[in-house]
Amino acid sequence: MKEAVEEIRVDQGLQADFVVGPLINQAAIDKVSQLVEQAKALGAKTLFGGRPNEKGGLFYAPTILTNVTDDMEIQSTEIFGPVFPVYTFTDENEVVARANDTEHGLVAYAFTRDLGRAFRLSRNIEAGVVVLNSGSVGTASVPFGGIKQSGYGREGSYYGIEEYVHVKYVLMAGLGQP
Repeated sequence: MKEAVEEIRVDQGLQADFVVGPLINQAAIDKVSQLVEQAKALGAKTLFGGRPNEKGGLFYAPTILTNVTDDMEIQSTEIFGPVFPVYTFTDENEVVARANDTEHGLVAYAFTRDLGRAFRLSRNIEAGVVVLNSGSVGTASVPFGGIKQSGYGREGSYYGIEEYVHVKYVLMAGLGQP
């Protein structure tokens, strides 16, 4: 994982082959920095990154944190930054219980070689999007959105357009009859 994260290109969105762009504003940089620093203060270890990117501005370096525990704020907060907190677990049921023990439910990521586990995780994890064996959530043509406190509805795809359409039922009978 460290090798893959080290290869992530940080740049603004008009550059070819960028993967991570800037955060939305200074408050977002401050939030990500605070979450990472709080986790480190409680025992998390920085495997890679852990600071604003050398590009400056609103760029934050892709970060891997290990030794992350459930009592850290980063576990229960939507990060909205390029931070990969790594948790250990003993079995699949523990993973699902921990993943669902939050008021949020935007996107969940899992990596597995077991097809049955992939189907169970996608069915049992409470999130609007479950991504298996990838770091990408897809494209604008797929439905994207959360559940719980992570939002209602979808953007992208047919389901996203449906949010902006008003369905009207009209029944006409007896037209042209005296």
